[in-house]
Amino acid sequence: MGKLYFIGRRQTRVWKFSESVGNKKKKLIALLLALTMVFALCACGAKEESAPEEAAAAEPVEIIVFGAASMTETLTTLGEQYMADHPEVTIIFNFDSSGTLKTQIQEGADCDIFISAGQKQMNQLDISADASVNTEGLDFVLEGSRFNILENKVALAVPDGNPAGIDSYDALIAGLKDGSIMLAMGNSDVPVGQYTQKILAYYELVEEDLANAGSITYGSNVKEVTTQVSEATVDCGIIYQTDAFSAGLTVVDTATAEMCGQVIYPAAIMNVSKNPEAAQAFLDYITSDAGDEVFAAVGFTPMA
Repeated sequence: MGKLYFIGRRQTRVWKFSESVGNKKKKLIALLLALTMVFALCACGAKEESAPEEAAAAEPVEIIVFGAASMTETLTTLGEQYMADHPEVTIIFNFDSSGTLKTQIQEGADCDIFISAGQKQMNQLDISADASVNTEGLDFVLEGSRFNILENKVALAVPDGNPAGIDSYDALIAGLKDGSIMLAMGNSDVPVGQYTQKILAYYELVEEDLANAGSITYGSNVKEVTTQVSEATVDCGIIYQTDAFSAGLTVVDTATAEMCGQVIYPAAIMNVSKNPEAAQAFLDYITSDAGDEVFAAVGFTPMA
């Protein structure tokens, strides 16, 4: 009996010891569960607090870019690249002659960025420009945003095979004088047409006389002139070097600054822009190394 009693006491002690350990384990588990819940709640709170910031960063934004027709291929490429890296951004392009784009802006068209193929059209919208150019006192250029982005060349391009055998501006002028050549050029309200007028004046030719003689055809923008050359409906055309490259045309000569001045493209954010910060970000991108590479590949000279 004594033996049995001793064993019983040992069993009782073991049971009490196990019970004590079990209680401690339960308390530890409860504490761990409580801490886990606290950390989980803190994490949820942090997510909830950061959620508005993430939503703001991904806020959809639209940028409307008015670009000279000669920039169609390059700006389209850069726009696609930019949107791929910034899925929240949508870029809408409007390409036409700089004169047409200037008029659309003046008449109230939504526009965030304007890139002109000539200074004249930008000056006509810039209140800080000389009043002799901005004759209407228009004020559309956001102060401090204007800069020169690119330089181009005025090129004499010929159709495939060069049927008329034109190899220089001198050859063009000789053919215009004897009536053996048909030239395509831009209208007088188009920068490329204005550069062509200067070239004709440099060689002391009268545009009106050439037009009356049937030696000139016109295009409302540089792309229309380029198409006439590509389709060989004319013997040659005066277009931009970049358009000739994009169309796969042969350039036989380029005009000097003395003949028509430099071909400088100004860019600016419009003060009617609804998204000036987003517009500036896109301008920063196209003037980066990535933009320079795309522009230089077709014959532009980046200036920014």
